[in-house]
Amino acid sequence: MKTQFVVAIDPGSAKCGIAVVRSDKVVLWQSVVLKEALVNEVKRLIETYEPTALVLGSGTGSRPILATLRSAELATPLLLVPEAYTTLLARERYVNTHPPKGWQRLLPRSLRTPPVPLDDYVAIILGERYWDGIGMGEGELF
Repeated sequence: MKTQFVVAIDPGSAKCGIAVVRSDKVVLWQSVVLKEALVNEVKRLIETYEPTALVLGSGTGSRPILATLRSAELATPLLLVPEAYTTLLARERYVNTHPPKGWQRLLPRSLRTPPVPLDDYVAIILGERYWDGIGMGEGELF
């Protein structure tokens, strides 16, 4: 059986998180890109990984990104996945994977602010949600 991948996208007004997530939820690639570079990056990832689908978060910024991706006429199916609570989950995941050093260890977990955008971590969570919901009718096909 061929390994399957999705390219997951967290839409934003100025930047987007992107992640390639394998069907066993292993993350192969993640990044935050400017909105203007999104289509070229997605095309590159489609060529490299041949994903099963493009997974787009259905949050506030999804409409313009959805329109941009649809106008690019990509051959890969595009699905919307619910974005509820993904920012909180992304922050928690970042804090868990980047333990504090030095005096920051003394700060309560809730006061630690990640020094980087978390859009790529949100994209990872969207990709994982896709794999969790496969065959259960989750997401909307566009």
